[in-house]
Amino acid sequence: MSRTVEILQTILPVLAMLSVGMITRARGLISREGINALKSVVVNITLPAVLLGAFATTTYTLMDIVIPLMMFAICFAAWGLGWLAEKLFHMNSRFVPFLTTGFEAGMLGYALFNMLYGTERTADFARIDLGQVLFVFTLYKILLGLKDPNRKNTKELIKEMVVSPIIIAIFAGVLIGASGLYAALVPSGISGILTKCTDFFAAPTSAIILLTIGYDLVISDIPWVSAGKVVSVRFIIMMLLRAAFVAVLNLIWKDSGLTQAITVMCILPPPFVLPVFADDADQRVYVSSALSLSTLVSIAGFAVLAVIGA
Repeated sequence: MSRTVEILQTILPVLAMLSVGMITRARGLISREGINALKSVVVNITLPAVLLGAFATTTYTLMDIVIPLMMFAICFAAWGLGWLAEKLFHMNSRFVPFLTTGFEAGMLGYALFNMLYGTERTADFARIDLGQVLFVFTLYKILLGLKDPNRKNTKELIKEMVVSPIIIAIFAGVLIGASGLYAALVPSGISGILTKCTDFFAAPTSAIILLTIGYDLVISDIPWVSAGKVVSVRFIIMMLLRAAFVAVLNLIWKDSGLTQAITVMCILPPPFVLPVFADDADQRVYVSSALSLSTLVSIAGFAVLAVIGA
């Protein structure tokens, strides 16, 4: 098979499903309520299945504690650099630091990574994702809450985190894998049943995610200058932190095999939930536009990775 065909096999399904999403919006084939329902299915059912399966089948070492901590630190550093950029470049939005950190791994990252490197390597991406999930569901939400005039109290934020299906699936998967339970149940076939179930539930994740992203992409509505400024700042921050992360990781754990997972993570857009916290129309437009442009940059980065085979 030629390299061109291999590239097209990776890129075209993504572009095709994004296009389907855009067409369904333009023709009114799916309502906004329908798209929100599909997103709910991903967040509450199919993505938790992906994470449960990935973490349950992972072989755990000391690095599986160190890597999430490193990723948590990377996310916090990105927030700090975004805060600095907001002051230096007079970017008058309280959301700038939140647009330069966090990653939409759930609604985009797993889909792109699995299409590039296969579902058998999902655990690599999940290792990197764990640290940023912990950041987004803890410190990120707390920092956002401090900026929100109608902020929830700490108790409510903690409750949201604890009952999140994604968090529950991650910790259940870690418990099953790290305890040795999954390996112990292999001879009986029970582990295989678990894998078949999680694979079955997880199967539609990528297609649903890409369809919903395509639905929300309204290219004509993007204010290119203001959105481009914050997206450019984010890209520079992410490339610097990616280089630092990979360098440190290679020093303490050579041949970790996680460089590709780190690269995919660093090209992702910020969390798609961010517009929910925008408290006025102008800010919602600004944040949503930055997310749309970041998503386009991510798709372009995905295409580049597919072409160069990185």
